[in-house]
Amino acid sequence: LMKYYCRIELEDGLYGVTFPDFPNIITVGKDIDEALAMAHEALNDALACDVSRGMPLPKPTSAKKGWYPVEVLPHILIAWQIRELRGKLSQSEIAQRMGLSYQAYQRLENPVKSNPTIKTLERIAKVMGKQLSIQLV
Repeated sequence: LMKYYCRIELEDGLYGVTFPDFPNIITVGKDIDEALAMAHEALNDALACDVSRGMPLPKPTSAKKGWYPVEVLPHILIAWQIRELRGKLSQSEIAQRMGLSYQAYQRLENPVKSNPTIKTLERIAKVMGKQLSIQLV
């Protein structure tokens, strides 16, 4: 589970949401629940875009009093983790090791286009010298 924290402040009758780790993500809601729903959507849409472009994600800032956690969706987190595991190796190198086309591997690092099976994740883990661990909480 990965989560970032947001601040929610009432201003002019609306609950404004900001993320300390992402100054460009701003949204609002008419109440706290709507603000949190909008925060979830805004954060995950922005992260999906950033991860699909190969941008690194910042380490989440620790929670502070009054901040709200917003979870990163699993498909975004998996694509990001695959990219991080690849390190300095090229996508072509990993694709070759997995017996995949470059384009097929490239999709695995794109949360907008990826939907890997557990067997594919097992193959990725093996090629990267890791062990796959899945937990439902």
